Amino acid sequence: MSSNTVTIKAPQFETAKFKIRGVVPLVMNAFPAKAREMMRAKQAAGSTAKGKKERAAKDFDECYEQAKHVSREGWCGIPASAFRCACISACRLVNFKMTLAKLSVFVEADGFDRLDGTPLVKITKGEPQYVEHAVRNETGVADIRARPMWAEGWEAVVKIRWDAEQFTLADMCNLLSRVGMQVGIGEGRPDSKNSAGMGWGQFEIVND
Repeated sequence: MSSNTVTIKAPQFETAKFKIRGVVPLVMNAFPAKAREMMRAKQAAGSTAKGKKERAAKDFDECYEQAKHVSREGWCGIPASAFRCACISACRLVNFKMTLAKLSVFVEADGFDRLDGTPLVKITKGEPQYVEHAVRNETGVADIRARPMWAEGWEAVVKIRWDAEQFTLADMCNLLSRVGMQVGIGEGRPDSKNSAGMGWGQFEIVND
């Protein structure tokens, strides 16, 4: 009679909530539903799509509203993936393998985007303000973007679940602190893929 030896341990996860407060403004730029619909219509039209169509007037207020991530319940939130990706990115600072962090750190959602189901972390303090920024598209053409900005002092509670064999509670607290100080979230964050950032999206952990 043969016996089976178990060599793989059962996963051991821990979860904690971290209250964070923005030390600088937070700027959001969700992909607009209108732009998504236009892309879909063009792709659905295929070869029948006409070129050089007349450009419709830009509705800046609509652009501002569509740049928000709004939950099914009506509150504004930050994509949970923004915090998860930022934690993974911050592992470079402490020589921890990002490939392991990708399998070890997860951010639990407070709700989901009403349009595309994106998991969201609720912004618990602060109201968005309408702002306009001059930017350059990937083609180099100058453009004006209307975006929502939360002034410094915005708050959220981030619920993180992690592999306890990879990180301790102190590790996660310190990692999230590095995210807030060195990586950031949202548009214009220090760890932006397209630039060195605009000084937005940084935060601190708050101990009430």
